[in-house]
Amino acid sequence: MMQPKIYTLLAILLLCMSCEDKPKDQAQILENDFAIDYEKFTLDNGLEVILHQDTSDPIVAVATIMHVGSNREKPGKTGFAHFFEHMSFNDSENVPVGANRKMIPEWGGSRNGGTSNDYTVYYEVVPKDAFEKILWIDSDRFGYMINTVTESALEREKQVVKNEKRQRVDNAAYGYTDEIIRSNLYPEGHPYNWTVIGSLPDLQAATIEDVKEFYNQFYGASNATLVIAGDIDFDETKSLVKKWFGEIPSGPKVEALQPQPVTLTETKSLYFEDNFAKLPELRMVFPSVEEYHKDSYALQILGQLLSGSKNAPLYQVVVEEQKLAPNIGTYQSNSELTGEFKFRVRANAQIDLDLVKKAIDSGLTRFEENGVNDRDLKRIKAELETGLYQGVSTVLSKAFQLGQDNEFGGDPSYITKTAKLTEAVTADDVMRVYNQYIKNKNYVMTSVVPKGQLDLAVENAKEATVWIEEVKQNVASEEVGQGEEADYEKTVSKYDRSEPAFGELPKFKMPTIWTGNLENGLSIYGIENNETPLVQFDITIPGGQLLDPTNKAGVANFLSDLMMEGTANKTPAELEEAIGLLGASIYMYSTNEDFHISGSCLAKNFEETIALVKEIILEPRWDESEFARLKQGLETGLKDRESNPNAIASIAYSRLLYGQNHPFAIPGSGTLETVKDISMADLKAYYTNLVPKNANFHIAGAMSKSQTLGVLENLNAWKGEAPQLPEFKLPLEVKKNTVYFIDVPDSKQSVFNIGKLALSAKNEEAENLYFANEILGGGSSGRLFQTLRIEKGYTYGAYSSIGNSLEVSPFTVSSSVRANATLKSLEIIKDMVSNYADDFTEEDVALTKNKLLKASTRAYESLGAKLGILRNISKYGYSNDFIEQNQAELIAMTLEDYKTIINSYLQEPDMIYVIVGDKASQWGEVKKLGKPVVELDIFGNPM
Repeated sequence: MMQPKIYTLLAILLLCMSCEDKPKDQAQILENDFAIDYEKFTLDNGLEVILHQDTSDPIVAVATIMHVGSNREKPGKTGFAHFFEHMSFNDSENVPVGANRKMIPEWGGSRNGGTSNDYTVYYEVVPKDAFEKILWIDSDRFGYMINTVTESALEREKQVVKNEKRQRVDNAAYGYTDEIIRSNLYPEGHPYNWTVIGSLPDLQAATIEDVKEFYNQFYGASNATLVIAGDIDFDETKSLVKKWFGEIPSGPKVEALQPQPVTLTETKSLYFEDNFAKLPELRMVFPSVEEYHKDSYALQILGQLLSGSKNAPLYQVVVEEQKLAPNIGTYQSNSELTGEFKFRVRANAQIDLDLVKKAIDSGLTRFEENGVNDRDLKRIKAELETGLYQGVSTVLSKAFQLGQDNEFGGDPSYITKTAKLTEAVTADDVMRVYNQYIKNKNYVMTSVVPKGQLDLAVENAKEATVWIEEVKQNVASEEVGQGEEADYEKTVSKYDRSEPAFGELPKFKMPTIWTGNLENGLSIYGIENNETPLVQFDITIPGGQLLDPTNKAGVANFLSDLMMEGTANKTPAELEEAIGLLGASIYMYSTNEDFHISGSCLAKNFEETIALVKEIILEPRWDESEFARLKQGLETGLKDRESNPNAIASIAYSRLLYGQNHPFAIPGSGTLETVKDISMADLKAYYTNLVPKNANFHIAGAMSKSQTLGVLENLNAWKGEAPQLPEFKLPLEVKKNTVYFIDVPDSKQSVFNIGKLALSAKNEEAENLYFANEILGGGSSGRLFQTLRIEKGYTYGAYSSIGNSLEVSPFTVSSSVRANATLKSLEIIKDMVSNYADDFTEEDVALTKNKLLKASTRAYESLGAKLGILRNISKYGYSNDFIEQNQAELIAMTLEDYKTIINSYLQEPDMIYVIVGDKASQWGEVKKLGKPVVELDIFGNPM
């Protein structure tokens, strides 16, 4: 997986407390003690190890940061760091083939890797009992994998990486823009001249010798940092680390790369016609400074000042005044060797990008004339203060931050300096970096326009060239398989490197849940958690899209946006500033069945934040100019959605399952047809449904029940009786056992949504069906993923899932496969689902139980996950110990129970197949599946 820089300015500081402190005291310590609690030591082989203790959950995170990214590659060998990351997961000397991707999820853990310009990271989070197992599997991947590489594994992984590139780049709107910018911003030979995923011809040419050379050069222990964070004992962990990682070869010394800033001698303007894009997009990229450079902190704040609020000059000119786009982004992007300051605008349909460029110039002139507003600077720093604490929400985020600051900043606690340097930024600093890096400086500008709309590109732009793959028809030419294992002599070790036993089984215990009520009928559900001085909250009001007027889907969604645009007493900019000065966030959104008012803040600012929530709810502004702007932005977003093959498939799939007369057949944001006649009167009519009766307030964080109820008394002024929710009938008959094909010409991938309506979350068998799905499509250990990606190399991922709603939800198999593997993939899915009940074994019963029971230990770590527990209780009427009850039900399930529920809900002949792909090459192939084939347009209408 490619990955950008994990650390950002919003993750300002890692704050820790002694595990001996009483819970009530922890938040106070976090607010006042800005020190990182860690221990660092170095093994004899040069591996730097950082330990951090957090006993709040019985889980452990392990992150290994290798100081090698795409910036260590050479022209002709691009994409190799990312490719090697994939290869590392395949096999190693002392671990069974494919175990890394399969066994860790089966232990109840999660795992992945990422590659950036500058590093490769491997990471896992596991229940505490699998701690030594993860050290075994992680150290074997690190130090004992190179002898196991085979030609078949090499070829299979090439196909997987190709699929990743097709999915993320070739089959995505604006996917080639990064390649265009890099090749023009950086001179040939510069380490950032190419993208992280690199060139497919380079990848295809990779050999085993290349893999071994790369490993031997960069994968020594002295070129890495290992971080272990979580419920650990330091002395025991040190001993285990020395055992499992101490014999890994140090490797050759890898010379540090020095900063390599670039200077452009001219501004470069380029255009590209995009096969998928539906909107014109303008980007401008200025060379800037590297990570940890003193100016990077002022540049980060400059980005927020230029476009990050309603007071920002670029937002005012581009969005509000000239109405050229729904938003504009400006931001500093840091890397190890240099940085980029970026402008990005995805304009409204048919907007000439020359107008956008002129508007940006006008906004920058306004910034130069007005300078930095002190209140805006104060607001941004307040927002960063809250972001500071959000960086400690999980043990994995702590591991990332400690490891990267150690490897790249030379200090695990460098983030403390980052906080101070950010706080020290002045208005003069911001203006200085603007003048030094942006004003009158050369840049690279791209005009990416929909195919056939060249007139929208910036005048005199030159055509950009990118290499575009031609997908071969013959799938056999790229057929791969598991192949034979390598023949090698195991590396000698003084330790037994066989799989260690599990430790003591950690048990999941439901957090204590308190409840209360307000006089106005609002029900309150809370979980007190004092690990950080933060709270997250959510008001859930039943209704959502269900209450949208007939033929006007999108009203609830539209209202959720408009209500955040000021109040009767505050302009949109004033409301935004009031929220920002508290370091809080407040936002609204609508789902199929609910309307949400949510937010987060420091606990000390909860009362003031709720006062703003009250004002937003009770005193809407009904601003006609904001209504018009938002409607234009909504239409732009809906047009943009037409460029996304995954969205196209999902919309058609829902429409087929729910039929023409059910609201779930249409996305909650609506369509261009349903939103065109929405008026302010429609929003005002819907607003009357936003009442506290039958609504639920959920809160998780550093607030007690009494504190919370005391603050929420302020909401008793909010009154009203709940409306009767309409009931909708499901279609009597769905044209099942049918393939629906949607043509997106020249697609490099075919997107699948396959399934049927299954059951409601209130159905007593809902959890059982969720359990039964795990073996089929639950993550990387599921049969779909293991077969279509690991064995065949057809896809980057394949999964199945069951929806969660009061209404009957679907069971869905989803994947995106390379175009010429469409038929073979469909045949595999069809057979796998058809035979699932018969193929389910006693071993699968035990595996499901073990996997899901242990996964619970890490599933509810964050405040957001704790809010999810409360929402499930209030919405579905679950008991306060429902997770423990579900676990008891899981333990009691027999093989016959699994077979019965699979046969009841997952009958393959009852399913529909929605495919979005290239008709010219795949229509004939899909017909070979033996099912009726119906062609739809991109809106789901029969052709």
